[in-house]
Amino acid sequence: MRHLKSGRKLNRNASHRRSLFRNMACALIEHGKIVTTVAKAKELRPYVERLITLARPKAGRDGVTTRRLIVSRLGPTAKTVLTTDLDNDNIQQEWLKSNVLRRLLERAAEYEAAGRKGGYTRVIKMSDYRIGDGGAKALIAFVDPAEVRAPREEAVVPSVS
Repeated sequence: MRHLKSGRKLNRNASHRRSLFRNMACALIEHGKIVTTVAKAKELRPYVERLITLARPKAGRDGVTTRRLIVSRLGPTAKTVLTTDLDNDNIQQEWLKSNVLRRLLERAAEYEAAGRKGGYTRVIKMSDYRIGDGGAKALIAFVDPAEVRAPREEAVVPSVS
C-alpha cells in the first residue's frame, strides 16, 4: 500500500523523473504553456511554483545566490546560452543572458509587483487524448500576473421569522 507516499512515480526512476521535470519546467518557462499528460502536469505544477517563489525578489536575499539555487534545481540546461561571444570569466553575466533563467526572474518580478501570493500556474484538462496510448492530455500554463480572483460572496441565508 502507498499510504502517505506523496508524488507520482510516472513509471520512471528518480533520476529520469528529475530530468523530466527539469526539461518540462524549462520548456514551460520558455514558452509560457505546454501540452502534456494530466499526471505530469499535476506533478509539474508544485515544482514550477516553488521555483517562482524562490525567484521572487525578497529583502535580504542575494541575487547571485538565488540564481545559483535556481540553476541547481533546473540543471545545466537553464544556463545554456546560444550566443558564442560570452565572457567565460563572468558567470553571472552568462546566467543573465540565459533565456530560461531571465524569463523566470522576469515572471517572478511581475507576480511580485502584482501582489500575487501563489497559484502561478493552472492545469486545464483537454478533451482529446494522445494517439499512441490514449493518455488524457492537459495544458499547463502560467496565470496572468494581473489576474486576481474576486473573493467569494458569502451565501445569504434568509431568516425565517
